[in-house]
Amino acid sequence: MQIHVVKSKIHRVKVTGADLNYIGSITIDEDLMDAANIVEGEKIQIVNNNNGERLETYVIPGPRKSGEITLNGAAARKVAVGDILILITYAIMTPEEAKAFSPSLVFPNENNLLK
Repeated sequence: MQIHVVKSKIHRVKVTGADLNYIGSITIDEDLMDAANIVEGEKIQIVNNNNGERLETYVIPGPRKSGEITLNGAAARKVAVGDILILITYAIMTPEEAKAFSPSLVFPNENNLLK
């Protein structure tokens, strides 16, 4: 048996942009991606604390030290600039592996930058 386990979490980042005319995805400051062990193209769950929306998309890197969190394409309709999000990725592993696994948890400051 295999289970889905939280692999990475970026807790309480602020939306800096919403670009409806982009193909799709979420753009995340590459420093945050590295700190959370998230790779380009990885599937990610987005939880919007302001309106309760939950959606999934894939990650593209944004400029380092920019604090950028931009929802692109149709996902842009699910957020407003300034909304607070929790970003979560998951890994599939055996229960035995999961018991020994530690996720990467990132708690950025109010400007979406590493503390």
